[in-house]
Amino acid sequence: MLTERIRLLRSQLEGFLRDFYGIEPPELQVEVPPRIEFGDLAFPFPFQLAKILRKPPRQIASEVAENAPQMEGVAGLEAAGAGFVNVFLDRSMYFQDLRSRLHAGATEPTGGKIVVEHTNINPNKAAHIGHLRNAILGDTFIRLLKSSGRQVEIQNYIDNTGVQVADVVVGFHYLRKMDLSKIEEVPDPFDYYCWDLYAEVFSWYELESSRIQYRHEVLEAIEAGGNAFYVMAQYVSDRVVKAHLRTMERIGVNYDVLPRESEILHLKFWDDAFQQLKEKEAILFSEDGPNKGCWVMALPGENGQDAEEKVIVRSNGTVTYVGKDIAYQLWKFGLLGKTFHYRPFHTNPEGQVVWITDDVASVEDEPEFGGASRVYNVIDVRQSYLQRVVVQGLRSLGYNEEADNSTHFSYEMVALSPACCRDLGIELSETDKNRPYVEVSGRKGLGVKADDLIDKLLKKSLEEVLRRQQDLPLEKSKLIAHQITVGALRYFMLKYTRNSVIAFDFGEALSFEGENGPYLQYSVVRADNIFRKLSKRDPALAEGLDENIQTHLWDNEALSLLLEDNAVWQLLLDIGRTEEVVEQSIDSLEVAGIAKHAFNVAQQFNLFYHKHHILSEPDDTKQLFYLTVADTARRGLVKLLDLLGIEIPERM
Repeated sequence: MLTERIRLLRSQLEGFLRDFYGIEPPELQVEVPPRIEFGDLAFPFPFQLAKILRKPPRQIASEVAENAPQMEGVAGLEAAGAGFVNVFLDRSMYFQDLRSRLHAGATEPTGGKIVVEHTNINPNKAAHIGHLRNAILGDTFIRLLKSSGRQVEIQNYIDNTGVQVADVVVGFHYLRKMDLSKIEEVPDPFDYYCWDLYAEVFSWYELESSRIQYRHEVLEAIEAGGNAFYVMAQYVSDRVVKAHLRTMERIGVNYDVLPRESEILHLKFWDDAFQQLKEKEAILFSEDGPNKGCWVMALPGENGQDAEEKVIVRSNGTVTYVGKDIAYQLWKFGLLGKTFHYRPFHTNPEGQVVWITDDVASVEDEPEFGGASRVYNVIDVRQSYLQRVVVQGLRSLGYNEEADNSTHFSYEMVALSPACCRDLGIELSETDKNRPYVEVSGRKGLGVKADDLIDKLLKKSLEEVLRRQQDLPLEKSKLIAHQITVGALRYFMLKYTRNSVIAFDFGEALSFEGENGPYLQYSVVRADNIFRKLSKRDPALAEGLDENIQTHLWDNEALSLLLEDNAVWQLLLDIGRTEEVVEQSIDSLEVAGIAKHAFNVAQQFNLFYHKHHILSEPDDTKQLFYLTVADTARRGLVKLLDLLGIEIPERM
C-alpha cells in the first residue's frame, strides 16, 4: 500500500518541480527518516538539484516545503537537515486505506508466466536438511511472486538418469543381488533404505577400484532405455520422488510439474538443442588440445579472467549435465519447438494433481507447461558456474532477452555444527571438531534426514503443547504441534540471508525463545485471543466490529489525536510497508527481508499489546480504536505468515 502512495507522491513532486523550477527533475529517491518524529518519508532530491539550480540544498528543501500544493494523502512537508524534504502522511487517511487493503481479496495474476524451479533432489535417497533450505526458499519466493500478482509455474526437475540413481541400481543389482521383484518388497521408508545403500556402494567401490565399471555400464543402460536396468532405475526414482513429495508436503511445499531427464533424452530435446547450438556456432568441435574430439562452448572471462572453454559433448559422444540443462532451459522459454507428454503422478493435500513428464500421451487433455517469460532456478551457490554456462548457451544462440531473464537464485549450503554431529553420534576428527561447521556428504551418509529433523522438532513441539494445553484432545494437540514445528523450521531457514552458510544446530533450531517462527505464531494467537474473549463478553460489538469502525471511528475527531501515538503509528506504517518489502525481497532475491519484516511487526504488536489493556479500556472510543489497531495488526501478521508458509495455531 505504501508503495502506491510513494509512487503517487513522487509523481506529484516531479510535476511541481517542473512547474516551479522549469527543469526536468531526476528520478526521485525516497528514504526513511531515522526517527518517526522527523516524518514518514524523506526525499533527498535537493542535493541533486543544488548544482542545477545553484542554490544550497537546504534552501531548495525550504522552497519546496513552503510552495508545494496540497498533495493527496499528505498532511505536510518539512525541510530537514542539510536539505531533505520530509513528508508527513495523513495518518487517518492512511489508516482507513490500510484497513481497506487488508480486507481486499487476492488480485488475479497478470503478466507473462514465471517459472520457478526448485528442490531438485536426486531421486536416489532421502531428502536432507540442505534440501529443506532449497524448498523453503523456493516456496517462499513463489508466495511473494503470487502475492504481487505474478503468474507462477512451479517445477521440480528430476534427474532420474544420472550417476546417483545409477549407483543405487548398482547397489541393488551387484551388491544386494536383488531384482525388481525383490526391490518392490523393500518396506518403507524406501528412501531411507536407499540412503544407506548409496553410502555403502561408495565404500564398496573404494574396496576395489575396478567396480566403478558397473556404474558406467548401468548409467549407459539407463540413458539408452528399454532394458532391465532402465526399468529398475525408473521404479527406484519414482518411489523415492513420491517419498520426497510427502516430505515436502509436511512443510507446506507443493509443485505443478516434475520434468524428468529421461524425457529430455528420449524425446530428443537434447538433439534439437545440439542442432541449434551447432548451426549458430554456439559450440565448436575441438580438433586438438586437451578437449580434442569434444564439442565446446566459449565462455567469456569474468572479473578480469581469461576466456575459457566448457565441454558440452564429450569425445565419446555423451552429453554433459550442463548440455541437458541448456535444452531444459530452452524448453522453459518455449524455444525448443517441442514439449513433453504428461501423466498424473501424485495428488497433493489440497487436491491438486502434480504432473510428471512422460514419453507418450496417457491422457486426452494434457496440460501445458513451460513457455515462460522469466525463469528462476533455485540452486545452491556451488552450481553457479554451470548456471553461467546455461545462460551463455542462450546468449550464444541469440536469445539475449531470455538470457537476461534467466536468474540463478543461489544460496549457501546447510552444514552441521560439531555439536549437532555429536548429537547424531557422528565421530569427527580433531580437526573437524574445531571447525565452525562440517559439510554434509550423502556419499558418506553424513547428514540429517529431513524427516528425522521434522520428527525431532515435532516431538519437542508436542511435549510443549501437552504441557501448556492439557485440556485439548490429543489429535488437536498434534495438529498444533505440527503447525508450530513447520513455523519453527521454515523461519529458521528463512531468517538467514541466502548467501550465509547455516551451521545447523538442534539447540538453536528447537529453541522457542527469541527470533523464531513460534514467536510470530504466538503474536497472532495473542491477537486472536482478544477477539475470542470479546465475542464472549460483548458478542454484538465483536460481530459488528467493522460496522462500528465505519460509523463511530472514521468520522470521530478523536481518531487524529489517538494516532498521534507514534508507537501505534509506527506499527500501522510498517504493516503498510509489507508490499514494498515484498517487492524488495523479489528484486534482491533475499527472502530474509520479509522474514525480518514479519518479526519486526510482531515485536511492535506485542509492545502495543502490553501497553494497552484493550478489553478493560473504559473509554468506548479508545477501546474501539485499540480493537481496530489489534485487528489490523492481526490481519497484517496473518498475511505475512502466509507469505512465509507458516500456519496459525488455534492455541499455543
